[in-house]
Amino acid sequence: MDFSLTEDQRALRAGMRELMERRFPRSRLRAVVDAEGVGGAAAGEGAGTGAGVVDRGLWRELGAAGFFALRLPETAGGVGLGLPEAVLAFEEAGRALLPGPLAATHLAAGLAATGAPVAGAPVAGAAEGETVVTALDTAGAGHGGAVLVEHLASADAVLVLGEGDAGIRTAKEIGASAEAIRSVDPATPLHRVRGGVAPPAAGERSSGEQGVGAGRGTAVRLRREAALLTAAQQLGSALRTVETAVAHARERVQFGRAIGAFQAVQHLCASMLVRAETARSVVYAAAVTEDPGDIAAAVLLADEAAVRNARDCLQVHGGMGFTWEADVHLHLKRAWVRAEQWQTAAAAEEGLAAGLMSTGARCL
Repeated sequence: MDFSLTEDQRALRAGMRELMERRFPRSRLRAVVDAEGVGGAAAGEGAGTGAGVVDRGLWRELGAAGFFALRLPETAGGVGLGLPEAVLAFEEAGRALLPGPLAATHLAAGLAATGAPVAGAPVAGAAEGETVVTALDTAGAGHGGAVLVEHLASADAVLVLGEGDAGIRTAKEIGASAEAIRSVDPATPLHRVRGGVAPPAAGERSSGEQGVGAGRGTAVRLRREAALLTAAQQLGSALRTVETAVAHARERVQFGRAIGAFQAVQHLCASMLVRAETARSVVYAAAVTEDPGDIAAAVLLADEAAVRNARDCLQVHGGMGFTWEADVHLHLKRAWVRAEQWQTAAAAEEGLAAGLMSTGARCL
């Protein structure tokens, strides 16, 4: 079986990279980070509010480019592609460290455009980038029923995932019980939501602007797809830190030689490349099979590649890697945040173990 990218897939990836470089270059990333880090987080209150973090102009341009409608059928105004193509697009978003609830808006656009149960809900413009949708996964609720939600202050709607059901509620409704908290990533503001938030029942139109449900069993599929799309972003970040480390190793001179000539630095860069390419193979395979076990493996390897590559990239940079001006720490902080979203390492390990156990039982 040939898993090489097709010409159309390569063109899609190249187009998404060009869009990211043009609309979200390093200067724009630094503007977002510096505004949050200095104006907000330093004051002790802005790290959770996230006001202005989601660039509406960029969001609309992503929608016009088909980012949120990649998997919608052409009859519904979409591009008519599949999960492998969405993974390629999200990989480029991760490479650029594009902030915002990308996976949630992408999934909500699919519900709004193809699912009659959510017609009229406040996500009608998600596919076009007119609506920002974040997500609240109640299955990830910790002690006391608290759930973390990203970019809530910038969102118009919230995709609520229960054990089996999924539905849309307005951000205003969810925000009423939310508390802004400090985020380790200055470009990913977080809110803590307490209480028994649940998706609306299927077909139910609640009073006011409560939204509507999407039907039983939907949450399982959405959670699995979101985990893979997030793994794709982790992959993009891991590949980017390889490029950054290698470029720095070529340019940085110590003792009259580029540090890339030293074996210890070469070993760090080689290990980073192996992690990233291993993760790439598994993420791409999971996009084709959509198997829960393959997705769990993709999550584990992509999270490890993103976090460990960022740490090794920082090591290659030496002391300057710890400074606010360097971009290395941004990849590490974003990787930490993503690793706690949708499917944690512990949950992925449990899923893989359960699959292996069930396979062994059949063999016996």
